[in-house]
Amino acid sequence: MPRLTSDFWVSAYLRQAARDGLVAVLRRRGAHEAGAVFVKLDRLNGTAALYGPAPQALADETGERRFQLVLDADPLAVEDRVARELRFDSDLWLVEIESRTGDARLELAEE
Repeated sequence: MPRLTSDFWVSAYLRQAARDGLVAVLRRRGAHEAGAVFVKLDRLNGTAALYGPAPQALADETGERRFQLVLDADPLAVEDRVARELRFDSDLWLVEIESRTGDARLELAEE
C-alpha cells in the first residue's frame, strides 16, 4: 500500500492533535512528497523528546508511518539535535506538540 505524502500526513496529524485539545504547530515545512517527518514533544516540565522516522526494516505491511525515539533530554539538547538533522536533511518536516502526559500521539515502531 502506498504511503501518504508527508504534506498530507502532517496536516492530518495537526488536525487530530487540535481535535484532542493539544497544541501542535508546524515549525518547518519540508519536501511535499517524501520529506522525513520529525516530531518534537514538549512535556512542559523542562523535558522534551524528539521522534524521527523508524527504519524501513521496522515498518509494517500497511505502509503506516512509524516513528522511533531519537532523543529524550532537555529542550536545548533536543533543539541541538534538530539543528544537526537539518544540516543532514534540509527537506525534513518539523512538528512540535505540547503534551503534559508525554503522549506524542505517534505510531511507534516495535524494536
